[in-house]
Amino acid sequence: MSLPRIALIGCGNMGRSLAGGLIQAGWSADALHGIDPEPEQREKLKSQTGISVTADGTAAVSRADVVVLAVKPQGMRDTVRELAEALRQYRPLVITVAAGVRIESIQSWIGAPVPLVRAMPNTPALLGAGATGLYCTADVTAAQRQLAERILGAVGIVQWVEHEALLDVITALSGSGPAYFFLVMEGLIRAGVELGLSPAQALTLTVQTALGAARMAAAGVADPADLRRQVTSPGGTTEEGVRILEENGLQEILVRAVQAARQRSEELARQFGEG
Repeated sequence: MSLPRIALIGCGNMGRSLAGGLIQAGWSADALHGIDPEPEQREKLKSQTGISVTADGTAAVSRADVVVLAVKPQGMRDTVRELAEALRQYRPLVITVAAGVRIESIQSWIGAPVPLVRAMPNTPALLGAGATGLYCTADVTAAQRQLAERILGAVGIVQWVEHEALLDVITALSGSGPAYFFLVMEGLIRAGVELGLSPAQALTLTVQTALGAARMAAAGVADPADLRRQVTSPGGTTEEGVRILEENGLQEILVRAVQAARQRSEELARQFGEG
């Protein structure tokens, strides 16, 4: 059975990551096609993955079962309008990975309803370790949902939500989340250096500690709260460090950060949906 043909509109980091992940997942390079107006971006995708590339999005859409819109949010309106006639005529499954661009806006630019999945991946997808939220329109079939899950699952884990507004929460949590963890890592590295470690030692120990903690949480043996209690011996060093974090409201700060990021996601959706 032949694999569905996928047109990747946008050959930047996310387009290249999806192409690479799909090939590693068993997709044939012949079933993938990259489209980008920039010759440099097309050449990067071709050299890294071996798939065919072109600047002509309309022709690629006419041959595709799935069209992945992997362009920047500010360029989504113009891109969709350029492809609108072909999308209306051939009605492929459309998957958009642009943050903050609502389905309603995309459908209005196309000029007719098409089966559409909106995806919110995060930057670890570049390493195949992403976390992606998915939402789809009612006319997306069960088979198309499974196909969208396979495509985004090639670069990490996926989670479906039943309300599009929850993608703003996913944007704020897992989309922006890597930056929160990096900020915590910066603080731990700084503490290690100020207390006498070399920058290289502090970096190595911090990164490995973060990796180890994440792997323990991912194992699912216990939830993070239980894991924290397990490593916090009464009267010990960890308890003293955790006390400072709790007294200064670390969890409340994180909740406020996610709330603020969600609000900004909602604001950007209104901005990108204009026109």
